[in-house]
Amino acid sequence: MDFSSFLTSLGTSFVIFLVLIIVFVCLSSRPGNNVVYYPNRILKGLEPLEAGYKSRNPFSWIKEALSSSEGDVITMSGVDTAVYFVFLTTVLGILVLSGIILLPALLPLSVTDNGGKKQTTSIGTFNELDKLSMANITAKSSRLWGFFIACYWVSIVTFVLLWRAYKHVAWLRAEALKSPDLKPEQFAIVVRDIPPVPQGQTRKEQVDSYFKAIYPETFYRSMVVTDNKEVNKIWEDLKGYEKKLARAEAIYAGSKTTAKPEGTRPTNKTGFLGLIGKKVDSIEYYNEKVNELVVKLESEQKVTLREKQQGAALVFFSNRVVAASAAQSLHAQIVDTWSVFDAPEPCQLIWPNLKIRFFRRELRQYLVYVIVALTIFFYMIPITFVSAFTTLDNLVKYLPFIKPIVRIKVLRTVLEAYLPQLALIIFLALLPKLLLFLSKFEGIPTESHAVRAASGKYFYFTVLNVFIGVTIGGTLFKAFKRIQKNPNINEIASLLAESLPGNATFFLTYVALKFFVGYGLELSRIVPLIIYHLKRKYLCKTEAELKDAWAPGDLGYGTRVPGDMLILTIVFCYSVIAPVIIPFGALYFGLGWLILRNQALKVYVPSYESYGRMWPHIHNRILASLILYQITMFGYFGVQKFYYTPFLLPLPILSLVFGFVCAKKFYPAFQHTALEVAAPALKEVPNMELIFRSFVPPSLSSDKIDDDRFEDALSQVSRTTSSV
Repeated sequence: MDFSSFLTSLGTSFVIFLVLIIVFVCLSSRPGNNVVYYPNRILKGLEPLEAGYKSRNPFSWIKEALSSSEGDVITMSGVDTAVYFVFLTTVLGILVLSGIILLPALLPLSVTDNGGKKQTTSIGTFNELDKLSMANITAKSSRLWGFFIACYWVSIVTFVLLWRAYKHVAWLRAEALKSPDLKPEQFAIVVRDIPPVPQGQTRKEQVDSYFKAIYPETFYRSMVVTDNKEVNKIWEDLKGYEKKLARAEAIYAGSKTTAKPEGTRPTNKTGFLGLIGKKVDSIEYYNEKVNELVVKLESEQKVTLREKQQGAALVFFSNRVVAASAAQSLHAQIVDTWSVFDAPEPCQLIWPNLKIRFFRRELRQYLVYVIVALTIFFYMIPITFVSAFTTLDNLVKYLPFIKPIVRIKVLRTVLEAYLPQLALIIFLALLPKLLLFLSKFEGIPTESHAVRAASGKYFYFTVLNVFIGVTIGGTLFKAFKRIQKNPNINEIASLLAESLPGNATFFLTYVALKFFVGYGLELSRIVPLIIYHLKRKYLCKTEAELKDAWAPGDLGYGTRVPGDMLILTIVFCYSVIAPVIIPFGALYFGLGWLILRNQALKVYVPSYESYGRMWPHIHNRILASLILYQITMFGYFGVQKFYYTPFLLPLPILSLVFGFVCAKKFYPAFQHTALEVAAPALKEVPNMELIFRSFVPPSLSSDKIDDDRFEDALSQVSRTTSSV
């Protein structure tokens, strides 16, 4: 890519960004779009706009985002969102402090080196951007000392800011857990791997007697986990028919007019997808179905609670300090029995995974690791080829037999303009759902943990495939003949090192596209707006359907964090090789902080709260990116024949030591709740019955608290309620 092409790409992305900003300013000021641009505030009962429409100006959202505090973010979107902004702020600080030194120090060294052989990715493409990188530095030059010192500067800045961030996030988590507000999950633990039921006892008697013996003063009751597959299906069918009934009644009410006050009763066919079968009155039909399913649900609840008990349970305590202590204690001498962990929010539990036994979980975990490794490898093949076969000129050059196909104008246009992009889009769109499914298949018991696990897998996928795959794929393809003549490791390493500065141009464009177009679409919310208005006009008949149409969802940490990490990895790896990329990275994270701050305060609603448990994973991924950067620089200096290259070896070692120290110092408080954090008093004496009922799955819930249908599954031991 020459300099003019790069500027054209950058300018086009910037123009698109400006257009999307204008679209946002215009559309967000219309009251009819409030549910799309301010759903978080609406759901919390606040006015969409703090100062009203009249005092609104196009830049008000910027002022509101900049003036908001960390406490505002926690109030509106929770601790997890605040921790995500700690990540953005930390990375932005790393890039700004790195850029302040690297840009004025390294760019003059590159630009003014006029001696010796210059490097580039291919003949005839040496351009202005290459002159701003290490590609313009002569091998063995003393100027390499400046780049060598820069490697240490970037690493030291990262260590210092990561340490401060870890301390701050640990404080945020502790303050949130110390809160005097009642949190049901702080009074419960989850027990797995319960041994077989002794003869003469029921499962609930076994669990009750075990924990009553250990915690005689504070044990409240237990809830035995059941196999809810069948009852969940009935419950979902019931809710589906209730929605259809409400919709039919709304249609009937809407059909009543002055001219026709009796209205027209809606009808539907009872066969496949409502297209075939007997035609019936919808309201009567759905009423019958609801009544049938209510009876069926009650019957299945009895069967489930009495006959489908599993080897797992939730145990409740009347004191949250005891619950915190129990969650991190070893209850049995054998590791695969009576294993416990602290209960998450009720909505987070993945009930089918609670019954999976210890060794089966271990086996599943290793199996998933193998599947993910194979997925990364086999995804790398098509992505590498997509990168390599970017143009049909390369296809024709290395695969002459396709010339007759390429001569067909229509096929040529499709292959050249659409196929590579479509392939990448399809590959990357399918991956997050696959990785989340695999994470749950491991036996992970909570949604937040599954998201963290999927996020880690997605990070390694994007780094290995998108970053390394694009770099290696493009390089090997461009210089295929050279490698063919001299196929050895040194030749390949030399080619890779020579290509790194040139590939920085590609990644500059990629980063610019991500922050201009990506964040422009994020702020403008064009796609959700269009979907909402189409549903509102053509599909929604009830208030519930309308609310579902504008439900905003959450920030989507499972894909957002790995995407950010990919950008950080790219900027890290090219920060010294091509320092001009640093302002682009800083702009990405700075603009991301501003736009996502607005979205967190006004748009997104968190699906769950894990009190910052994502941070240790984020911290480890940042260190992984840093180590990749340090190894890359070690290899690059070696190819540059810099005699002092071995003095870079301490950097990855320091990174590993730093990660080890952080894990030992901070991670235990993220793995378990510290007892001193659980000790502060609550505002009110907890209502243990309400806490207990909050964990009952919706498909098993009943308005009758003492209903004997629950007696076999819900412990009815005598209980005491001590103050907390």
